[in-house]
Amino acid sequence: MIKTSPLQSKSAIFRQIVDAGDYFIKRLEQGQTIRILDLEGNQAADTLFYNADDPSERYSATDTIREQGNLYLSAGTRLKTNLNRDLLEITADTCGRHDTVGGACATESNTVRYDLEKRCMHACRDSWMLAIQEHDELGLQKADITHNINFFMNVPVTPEGGLTFEDGISAPGKYVELKALMNVIVLISNCPQLNNPCNGYNPTPIEVLIWD
Repeated sequence: MIKTSPLQSKSAIFRQIVDAGDYFIKRLEQGQTIRILDLEGNQAADTLFYNADDPSERYSATDTIREQGNLYLSAGTRLKTNLNRDLLEITADTCGRHDTVGGACATESNTVRYDLEKRCMHACRDSWMLAIQEHDELGLQKADITHNINFFMNVPVTPEGGLTFEDGISAPGKYVELKALMNVIVLISNCPQLNNPCNGYNPTPIEVLIWD
């Protein structure tokens, strides 16, 4: 569902450009709103969310899909934790649909899906691992890298139940906004994938904005 936001960029308390292949990690306080902005279009932002006060409670794709009765995420979706509690709500979305089943790229998946020579290409899992290593004050461990959301990514489900990676449905300036319903850690890998259309074979920057 397309829903625009009343929030103005000039009133944001925080703004940061995240280059393709880089990570973003930050704590959100309950009630704050975060916007992920696709600056150039057709970019995938692989994102993990955690309860900042107890990271063992985290975003759960299965609980979210079950409770909303929809495979895709958009405005009005409440993201659920593995304890089936409300974590965040998507309050605005100008893209219209986001993937929560396609997973994130890793050196292993690059090898299996594409070629052995692709194994050493940078991947989202590498970015997440670097982020938690460089920000150990947030209390995240390797085992905490689980279900993620692929904002702006187009992953249709085939009639046979398979997944395909297709050209993105986003465009320059499209965004998604989420309101934190508890204290939240946000961990984003701005996807560096070059081997499928999720980034238009040309990964580009995103911008992250936060409002009180």
